Amino acid sequence: MRIGNIRQTDFQKGNEMAEYKLITTEGRAKRGEFKTVHGTIQTPVFMNVGTIAAIKGAVSTVDLHEIGTQVQLSNTYHLHVRPGDKIVKQLGGLHRFMNWDRPILTDSGGFQVFSLAKLRKIKEEGVYFNSHIDGHKIFMGPEESMQIQSNLGSTIAMAFDECPSSVADRDYVQKSVARTTRWLKRCKDEMARLNSLPDTINKEQLLFGINQGAVYEDIRIEHAQAIAELDLDGYAVGGLAVGESHEEMYRILDEVVPHLPQNKPTYLMGVGTPANILEGVERGIDFFDCVYPSRNGRHGHVYTNHGKMNLFNAKYELDSRPIDEECQCPACRRYSRAYIRHLLKAKEMLGMRLCVLHNLYFYNTMMTEIREAIENHCYAEYKEKKLEGVTGNYKDKV
Repeated sequence: MRIGNIRQTDFQKGNEMAEYKLITTEGRAKRGEFKTVHGTIQTPVFMNVGTIAAIKGAVSTVDLHEIGTQVQLSNTYHLHVRPGDKIVKQLGGLHRFMNWDRPILTDSGGFQVFSLAKLRKIKEEGVYFNSHIDGHKIFMGPEESMQIQSNLGSTIAMAFDECPSSVADRDYVQKSVARTTRWLKRCKDEMARLNSLPDTINKEQLLFGINQGAVYEDIRIEHAQAIAELDLDGYAVGGLAVGESHEEMYRILDEVVPHLPQNKPTYLMGVGTPANILEGVERGIDFFDCVYPSRNGRHGHVYTNHGKMNLFNAKYELDSRPIDEECQCPACRRYSRAYIRHLLKAKEMLGMRLCVLHNLYFYNTMMTEIREAIENHCYAEYKEKKLEGVTGNYKDKV
């Protein structure tokens, strides 16, 4: 049976065990491959964010194939609230539901619980809070998060954690991190149980643990060492890009990443700008995700190798050039700046869609360039040149 151009059998590719292969390095920068049940991920990789099983901006999974997307990210909390993870399971899991035959990572819902819920009570068993949609009471703990993600059948599940504020005091952060470690052990046990059940959609679901500790590097290092002993499928650095400066984020990565296993993928959650990604790769990060390319695209802000453009600017009214003359995305191959500006000004959805497609293509292509640069041991030079181009506002080539 086919769904669009994808066969029903494509959603499960056999019981292949996860394997991370480190191909080469340049300094701390890693070029790797991560083998999963839904395909092999080439790293470093930028995951395209489809929070509620769709990229905002009317971008389909067919589009994502065309622009070179390797991994989609969806959110446990949002899909639990709507349409409901049990409904998704009845429909065959998230891959079949959204017609996507490549890897999916699901965030645990932890960040949303702590950022969206105004009224919440954190206890050892988990978190009690109210839905941001209709206010009904919800309880989520490590077991519940794993059960929801198992129902979704994602490729990679994230452990349930608390994301303390970057300005939280040291005593609170220490207690929070200790609880996150206890929750991680419960997540690991629950996933092992769920993966052994006969009706589980993806019995090869993988678990990534999350390093926390706010801006206290000693707490983060101790936590990284503790969770590394659990021999998980991958490790994330969480709780950054939530208010601290970029310099603080880079300092934390410099200190923490060396204490995470090099033979496992490392994921910097919620980051970021092209410059953030370039700096993160240099510090040993494999996985990235961020809403910036889609959110900025919906507002007419597009990325190029010569700076960021605001297509609402009047100077593009008669500009017949593509967004970026060097770009091969669906928007740049066919449409002009003037036309896309007209669509945006007229509030036509096609304008947003073309800008989002362009931005995601820009990010995905940048990751391909990064991988090639590390392979060719010229990442330092590539990074310096790329940073010169992507930082600041758009400048016409002279």
